[in-house]
Parts: sequence; structure tokens; C-alpha cells
Amino acid sequence: MSDAAKQTDATLDSELYKKREKLYPREVHGIFAVLRMLAMVALLGIYYGLPWVSWDGHQAILFDLPARKFHIFGLTLWPQDFFYLSMLLIIAAIALFMFTALAGRLWCGYACPQTVWTEIYMWIERKIEGTSKAQRKRDRGPRNAAYFGIKAAKHAAWLLFSLWTGFTFVGYFSPIHELWTNVVTWNLGPWETFWIFFYGFATYGNAGFMREQVCIYMCPYARFQSAMFDHDTLIISYDEKRGNPRGSRKRGTPSADVGLGDCIDCGLCVQVCPVGIDIRDGLQYQCIGCAACVDVCDDVMDKMGYPRGLVKYTTENALVGKPTHLFRPRIFVYIVILTFVSAALAYALLTRVPLEVDIIRDRNALYTETDQGLVQNVYNLKIINMDDKPQRYRLRVSGLEGLNVIGQTEGIEIGSGAVIDLPLRIEIDPIALKASSSEIMFHIESEIEPEALSIDEHARFLGPVMR
Repeated sequence: MSDAAKQTDATLDSELYKKREKLYPREVHGIFAVLRMLAMVALLGIYYGLPWVSWDGHQAILFDLPARKFHIFGLTLWPQDFFYLSMLLIIAAIALFMFTALAGRLWCGYACPQTVWTEIYMWIERKIEGTSKAQRKRDRGPRNAAYFGIKAAKHAAWLLFSLWTGFTFVGYFSPIHELWTNVVTWNLGPWETFWIFFYGFATYGNAGFMREQVCIYMCPYARFQSAMFDHDTLIISYDEKRGNPRGSRKRGTPSADVGLGDCIDCGLCVQVCPVGIDIRDGLQYQCIGCAACVDVCDDVMDKMGYPRGLVKYTTENALVGKPTHLFRPRIFVYIVILTFVSAALAYALLTRVPLEVDIIRDRNALYTETDQGLVQNVYNLKIINMDDKPQRYRLRVSGLEGLNVIGQTEGIEIGSGAVIDLPLRIEIDPIALKASSSEIMFHIESEIEPEALSIDEHARFLGPVMR
């Protein structure tokens, strides 16, 4: 092995196995900081607020696993509707790919749960412990009563917020008003208790301690994002031509007068980075695209009297003087696929009938002949009422002239989410059969809402052919 390869392996090993050094990201103000704060407030507001919203007499968002009901505002879905969830996941994946190709790690910087919860935990930390400088000084100072008192207050606030997060998470699967009553009376079941503490402590560990380690080492998105980048993808980058050579100088000193670039080498872009990288080293997979370095650099440029944009959202093409193409073939392909799948999902939901019927034909015998000389087929119908209220159904069978249905065809009562087995026998004069296999149709409709709840299912009727 060459010396260069050995050095590369040694560097890789040191990066992978070195002890984590705690980061103290400096608070930053600016347009992108405001956008991150707005995104955090909006997303956390939705997460913590939605379970308390009522809709048509039930919780607006409730995944009721024991009852196998999934309430999403006015829509009630069942396990049989997993198809819609699959389509929704496909839409989310395509949207993620499209926005990544268009604007880089926009999801990571503004909407990822790890980023959002880390932001709120860092905000709590600053309110209790002070600025990043004060935090670093305290951690390097003596372990006295004041140190432990402040740390205890911070962790107590973190733990309370974490448990509230776990409580809210369980509130999406168990009616939250009942859950709150059970918490107050300490009457929680083992399932609810486990998930409140599990999800709460997972949030406490990820947002309070692991933070950037989740993004760098655990998240797979950081590893395969480069496959979706191209030279026209928006990235956060440092303008080397303008900034180098770097060096300090007095405020207001023109760069040309001292033979330096616009970068004053203050290091603030590193101090505000939540993952601890130096954006001046070029595009790195650790960068989550939060734009904190853009805000702080623009602030420094304002103070120095230099133009903004030394660190900015740009593209690789723009950095080398080439034109940037925002809408390019791959973006149009993503848009077309996203539009098609979204339209298909919308159509499927709008035309969805909360009724499902499976027709199982008796396979023990192709057909039987009765004492009256009629040909008989036996069927078993599994009828699933996926409506959110009980229904009463009626059944008609058509397709062959003169067929006779033996079994219940009126007043078929099925509870909400219930499944019944309905055995039926169909008889017909063999003279009416034109082929050994004929198509028949089962029409099932609600006696209460026939226009909204009706379904047609096809089956085969087997018998001899009279010559």
C-alpha cells in the first residue's frame, strides 16, 4: 500500500472513530434564520396542535389501531386502503427528489424533524444556559453548585418537553382527550406508557445530545443526496475567487488596498454551523443547507462595507461563470411524475367507495345438478363495510336469464369496519347456458345510501352446455 493510501486510511479512521467534540453553535440572525424559525413554529404547531382538533365528532387525525380505523379529517381509511398510503409515500419520495435536485438539502435545513427539534432544544438551552460562549465557559469551568443547578434546570426542561412530545405522538394513535385523563389519573396502559417514554427519550437523546451526529453518521439521506445533485442544483457555497486570499483588516478597509479578498477570516461561518464544518472548504456531505453561514457572513459584509453574497445560495455553474438552468429535463420529469401520481391519488380518493366485496367460488365442485335438473353454483361473499357507521345492504345478481339466488339478499346488516361471510347458491336452467363458463355480476348497494354505497363485482358461473 502506498504512503498516500495509508495516510488516507488513517485520516478516515480518525474521522470515524474519534471522540465527539461538543459543538456550541453561535446564535445567528438574518432572513434565513427567520425562515427556519417560522418553519419550526409552523411544523411544531401542526404536530402538537392537530391531535386536539375535532372533526365530525372525532379526532381530526387519529390512527385507531385497535379499531383498525384511520381518521384523516373527513376521511376514514381501513387496513384495506393501504394502497392510498403507498401512493402518498411515493408522492413524498418524488417530491423530496425533485426539491433536492432543485434546491439541494432544503428538507434537511428547514423541515427535517431532527433539525426542527434540535432548533427548539437549542433555543431552550440558550434561554437557560446563555449564549454559546457562556455555555463553553461553563463547561470548561469548575463543577460547582451553580453549574449543576443550571444543568439540572436545562435537562428538566428538556425532559418535560420530550415527554410532552412522546405524549403527543401517542395521541395520534389513542384519543388524546382520553389519554390526557389517563395521564392525570395515572391510569395509563402498558402500551401507552412504553411509547410515551420511548418516543420521549428518543427525542431527548437525538435533539439534546446526538444532534449533528444523527445527520453525519446515521441519516442515509446525506450519503445518497449527491446522486440527485447536478451543476444547476442550488447549494450554499463560498466564493473563493472573491474571498481569497483571506485575512483580517480594519473595518471599512477596501480589500484591494491590502491585497486580500473580501473574507476577513473571522471564522463566524464555522461558529454558527450546527454540524461544525467550514463552508470555505467547499461542498461537503455534512452540510444540511440551513444557511446560518449565509446570514452571519452577510452581517459581516454589511459591517465591513462589502457587498453581500460572499457565502450564498448559488450553483456550481454560476460559480464558474456559466448560466444556471433552474428548470431542466430532470425537473420536468419529476413534475410530470408528481402531477400524474397526485392526480391518480386524488381521483382514487374522490371515487373511493367504502365497501369491498370478495367473491369466492366453491372449488370442491365445478357445479352440481339439483333434483329438479337445475345447475347450481355455490359462492361465499366476504363483504367489508368500510364506512364509519353501520349499514344495511341488499344484493342483486344478473348476467344470465332466469337465474335464481338462494340465500339472504335483503337487509344484510354490517357494522362499521365489520366483515361478514354471506353464502349464496345460484341456480339456473341448463337450457339458458350458452357456454360452459358464463359471466355474472353481483351488485351490492346500501339500502340507506344506495347512490353513495354501491359496488359491482364480476364472477363466473360454470355448467354444462346443452347441445
